[in-house]
This record gives sequence, C-alpha cells and structure tokens, in this order.
Amino acid sequence: MAKPGSTNSILDVGGLKVGQAHDEAVRTGVTVILPDDRAVCGVDVRGGGPGTRETDALQPHTLVDAIDAVALSGGSSYGLGAADGVAAMLGAQGRGFAMMRQPGVPVSPVVPSAILYDLANGGNKAWGENPPYAALGRAALAAVDEPIRQGRAGAGYGALAGRQTGGIGSASIVTDDGYTVAAIMAVNAFGSVMIPGSDAFWAHPFEIGDEFGGVHPGAVNFDADDWGAAKINPAARENTTIGLVATDAVLTPADAQRLAIMAQTGLARAIRPAHTPFDGDTVFALSTGLKTLSDPTPVTLTRLGSLAADCVTRAIARGVYEARKQGCD
Repeated sequence: MAKPGSTNSILDVGGLKVGQAHDEAVRTGVTVILPDDRAVCGVDVRGGGPGTRETDALQPHTLVDAIDAVALSGGSSYGLGAADGVAAMLGAQGRGFAMMRQPGVPVSPVVPSAILYDLANGGNKAWGENPPYAALGRAALAAVDEPIRQGRAGAGYGALAGRQTGGIGSASIVTDDGYTVAAIMAVNAFGSVMIPGSDAFWAHPFEIGDEFGGVHPGAVNFDADDWGAAKINPAARENTTIGLVATDAVLTPADAQRLAIMAQTGLARAIRPAHTPFDGDTVFALSTGLKTLSDPTPVTLTRLGSLAADCVTRAIARGVYEARKQGCD
C-alpha cells in the first residue's frame, strides 16, 4: 500500500535538496529546489496572470532537455530576480548547460522560476533600485542542506490563501513497487482552501493520517456561488499558487510535461475557485531519474500523474495548516 515517505516532503525524492530564505521586514521569501545532477523538467501554466522565467525552454521540442534548479519566489515580477542569484552561484560552480566546454566561456545555468504576488501584505517594499530577491535566491541556495520548513517559510513567507495566511507545504507518497512522488507548493491563492461554514479543508478526502489536522466536514450544504474565505476585490496578478512535483522515476521531457499537467488537478481539488483570471497558477514537474521504470508505458505515467495530483492537494493544505499552527492567521 502506498504511504508517505519518511519526511512526508519533497525531500523523500532521492537526488533532491530544498533551500529556503526569507526577509522578515519585507515579508517575502524564496524557495529553491536543487537536484544533485541536471534533471528533466516540465511545466504547466494554467492561471490567468502568471509570472515565469524560462518556461518556454522546458517544452519537449526545445534544445535544453534538463535544468539545474527551480526557483519559487514572492515579489511578483521583482521576484523573478531570485533566479539571477541562483544562476550566478551555480555558474560560478561550473553547473549549467553548454553546447561544448571551452576555456573562458561560462556555462549557462538553466533555472526556471515562477513568482507569486505578496507586494500588498504590509511588509516594507521600499527597496528602490535594489529588490532583495537575487540575494534571497543566493541565501536559499546556500541553505539547501538545512531541514525543510513548512508554513510561513520560503516563497510562502508572505503569502495569503484567500483571506487566511498562506504558506508553503510539502507531501510525498511511496508506492509499494518503490516509486516516490512528492510536491512542494507555495499557496497564495485568490480562492479558499476551506469548505464554507466548516473548519475542514477541501483537501480532506486526500489527507493521510492527521497531516493537516484530521478535520472532516460531515454533512455540509453550501451555496454553489459561495466561495467562502476567498479574497475580496481581487486584482489581476495579485494571487497565485506555484510549486513543483518530483519523482525518482525516469521520465522524458514529454513525460514530465504530462506529469505537470496532471498535477494541476490537485490544485483544483484543494482550492476553490482555482485557475482564475486573478491567479498565475504554475506547476513544474521534475525527474531525478534514479529509478528505471519497470513498465515504461502510458499506464505507469498515469499512475505517477495521479499520485502527483494527490501530493499537490495534500501539500497545499499542509502549507496553510502549518502556517495556522505557527499562529499566523
């Protein structure tokens, strides 16, 4: 029977590390996912107001077939600068893409990224011409050997999930035949993660144990037009849930893109409404390729995609739940 890995987080996928950094005064942060080696990666962008970097390079028909890291950041368009800091550090270490290695010619680190909007959360954003994100990207990359933190941390440090405090959450699953799938999600959605008139998460049917409180709604009737604790008077680009799913199973670039597409289903299970014109919902999918597929067929990919969607659902609820436990609501 499938069950969570030992940490119930993205770190259960072999060959991956995660680093996080935040600025308390600015109320923002960055999360970096770092594979031990260059890794196959896909992406699915589904929100109406996305902010991304290098996602076009992840299409299966393009030249670059592996990435060096993924950066998730607060800060709206300013937050895309986090990947600059990550790329600079990786390039200095000689990590990156090169058509051929030549003396004096630097490699090009491939660091896709996505951002969420936390500019109106009350933090000090008077940074003038020096936004903090490149420095936060460097700090997050430098912290990849530290234990993972959930709730108010990293890219979810200044997030709001509907009208509740948002956060970053992670969850994993290990199949009985040894594949690991996991997700890490920064939750800053327009929609609500809670069932109206209830303390239960929309994600409750997918909860394993009491990983986000164990609250079940019972019989709940609500108006189909009632979005519960969704944000009031939203504006375009002011929301967004971003994240990454990963597996140790060998995947092609096309497989990784399909995994990302299927994983977005998990977002729609956990947040209502989802994929709105106000959100920039983006999910990356990464393969560390440590486990050869015993049955490399579309059925196996379907299994992995279904599990990835479940992990996304659970990770979203865990991010908000952990933030609430920290007294951030």
